[in-house]
Amino acid sequence: MNLVLQILFWISLGILFYCYIGYGLMLWLFNNINVLLQKNKPKCSIETPPVTIIIAAYNEADMLEKKIRNTLAIDYPADKLKVVIVTDGSADGSENIVKRFPEIILMHQAERRGKYAAIKRAMQTVSTPFVVFSDANTMLNPECLKKIMPHYQDENIGGVAGEKKILQNRAESVVGEAEGLYWQYESFLKKMDASFFSIVGAAGELFSIRTHLFSPVDDHVILDDFIISMQVCLQGYRFAYEPDAFATETASDSLIEESKRKIRIAAGAYQSVYILKAGLSVFKYPLLSFQYLSRRLFRWVLCPLSIVLVFAANLLLVIFFNNDLFSSLLFLQTVFYAFAFLGWGYVSAGKKAGIFTIPFYFVFMNFCLVKGFLRFVKGRQSVLWEKSVRSAL
Repeated sequence: MNLVLQILFWISLGILFYCYIGYGLMLWLFNNINVLLQKNKPKCSIETPPVTIIIAAYNEADMLEKKIRNTLAIDYPADKLKVVIVTDGSADGSENIVKRFPEIILMHQAERRGKYAAIKRAMQTVSTPFVVFSDANTMLNPECLKKIMPHYQDENIGGVAGEKKILQNRAESVVGEAEGLYWQYESFLKKMDASFFSIVGAAGELFSIRTHLFSPVDDHVILDDFIISMQVCLQGYRFAYEPDAFATETASDSLIEESKRKIRIAAGAYQSVYILKAGLSVFKYPLLSFQYLSRRLFRWVLCPLSIVLVFAANLLLVIFFNNDLFSSLLFLQTVFYAFAFLGWGYVSAGKKAGIFTIPFYFVFMNFCLVKGFLRFVKGRQSVLWEKSVRSAL
C-alpha cells in the first residue's frame, strides 16, 4: 500500500511538473542548443501580398467603430487589403455602424448560428491567398501584417499566430493581473513551440492562414481559432509565431466574467479532442503529436486529475505511514492551496491578489477545466455564447 501510494504521488506530481514547467524548460534547452549548432538564417524581406481580414462581430456596437478605425489604420497597401465584417444576429445596430465605412465589406443576416458559422460564410467570399482573423474587441498594432506576411516565404509555413496582450492600466480589473501573467507564460511557451516545430493552436485575437488550407467542419465548433489553426498543421504545415504582431484587449471585468469565458473555452477544448483526433497519430505527425499531447491534452485531461491524486496520496501517506518527507510535502501543498484560496478571496472581493496570484490562477484554471468538462459531457455548452464583460479601455 505504501509503495502504491508513493508511485501514485510521484507520477501525479511528475505530470504536473512536466505540463507546467518541464515541457517548456525542455524545449528552451533544446532550442538554445539548436541555435548554437545552426548557422544564422537570413532575415526575410518584407512582402505585401493580397490579404483579407475577417472580423466576426456579434453585438459589438460599443467597440465596432474603434475596431474598424484601428483596422483601417494598419500599415499595409490599401489596394492589397480587404476587410470583411460579419455581424450575423446582432440586435444592437452593429451592421449600421459598418455601413458607414464603404471600404469595409459587410456581411449580415438576421439568423445567428455562431462565430464559426460566420467565419465559414465569410471564407466563401475570400479570393486573396492569405486571410487574417481578428476578434472585434481587440486592437491591432499598425505593423502587424508587415510582420506576419514575411513568414509565408517559407512554403512549409501554413499559418502565423500573433501575440495576445492584456492591456495594463489603472482602470484594469483585478482579474487582469492574473490574466496578464498567464498570457506572458503562454507567450513564452508559444515562442518555444514555434522554435521547436510549430505552435499548437492560435488565439483568435490575431492569426493568419493560407486561404486554401481552411478546412470547414460542422457549425457546432466552439473553439474556432484552435480548430482552424490545428487543421492547418494536420495538413502537413507548420504554424509560426510572430510576437511583433499583436492584439491588445482588456481583461475580464470580474472573476465571474472570466470564469464564464474559461469554462466555455474548456468545454471547447474537450470537444476539439474528438474533432482533432488525427493529431494523436504519433507515427504520422511525430513532432506535432508530441507537442499536442504535452502542450494541450495532458494539461486538459491529466492535470486536474493529478492535482486531486497528488494531494490525496500525500495525505494518506502521512496518515497511515507517518513519513517525514511526505509530511513536509503535505505542509507545502497545504500552504500553496491556502495561498490559492486567499487569492481567490481577494479577487472575488475586487482586490489584487499580489503574491497569491499564481497559486490562485493555477487552481482557478483547473477548476474551470473540470466545470468545462462537465458542461461538455452534458452537452450544455452552446456555440451561441454571450461575450464576457471586459474592463473599459
